[in-house]
Amino acid sequence: MKISLRETAAKLSAAQKIIITAHTNPDGDAIGSSLGLMHFLQELGKEAQVLIDDDIPAIFDVLPGYEHIGKPEEGQSIEADLLVALDVSLDRIGKVSEVVKAPVLNIDHHITNDDTADMLYLDGTCAAAAEIIYQLVKEMEGTFTKECAMCLYTGLATDSGWFRYSNTTPATMRAGAELIEAGVEPNIISEALERKPYESVKGLADAMQHIELFHEGRAVGVFLDFATIEALESTEGLIDMIRVIDGTELAVVLKEKEKDSCRVSMRSKGLDVTKIATKFGGGGHVRAAGCAIKKPFAEAKAELLAAINDALEQQA
Repeated sequence: MKISLRETAAKLSAAQKIIITAHTNPDGDAIGSSLGLMHFLQELGKEAQVLIDDDIPAIFDVLPGYEHIGKPEEGQSIEADLLVALDVSLDRIGKVSEVVKAPVLNIDHHITNDDTADMLYLDGTCAAAAEIIYQLVKEMEGTFTKECAMCLYTGLATDSGWFRYSNTTPATMRAGAELIEAGVEPNIISEALERKPYESVKGLADAMQHIELFHEGRAVGVFLDFATIEALESTEGLIDMIRVIDGTELAVVLKEKEKDSCRVSMRSKGLDVTKIATKFGGGGHVRAAGCAIKKPFAEAKAELLAAINDALEQQA
């Protein structure tokens, strides 16, 4: 059931024990919006906890509350007044849906959200889920502590490409400015999130040896099978390295993270990549989307390339 921002604020106000979660393979917005909401709710005297079914990248240790992010355990059962799922459809929150016993409030900015939660607030005009949490704080006439602001700014900045992507609006910039006024130090966040160990940088360099141009140079991709992934220390940030190639309209990274199971990330400069992602049960934004293809590497790559070729030909 879709609800309004005001109704969303009322649901949060009425609940006392709230569990907050986000998608597996969490990014800056998933982590930032979750921690930002946690800090705000705790300031209101509520019992709020972040629970994410995945490992949290160490670069986010700059965020207040990072060390308190929990992970669901097998056989665990948590009773709560509300489970808030941020930046995600419910099919991507992993074991949290099994562990937490509570009505689900889904807050998202992805237009491909599957609307299966008990309650959904969706605003596809926002650059990040963190921008929606910013709006909720304003709706509830709250104030931004430095801890809350640091987290929300991180979600806002990372999902907007540090305010460079097409999803950046005047409202996004105003939100960022107000969070800075609340005490955020943008340089501290950007420097922390740019950190990479030597092994990760070398892993990216090794992964770049697999770069391919296709569809007459209109698209670029890196396709990594399971054996290659196992040999690399890290491939985080790969999509941003290849999306800048001149003349390309679409960038794609496919990784066989587990045997016969591939994860796909896509970025475009105009093409609606949600139309490709949804063919494989994924989603996202017009210019940034992803999906999972539960097939062997060669088969997944062939099907993905066919879908990309179809999309590019229809655009031509």
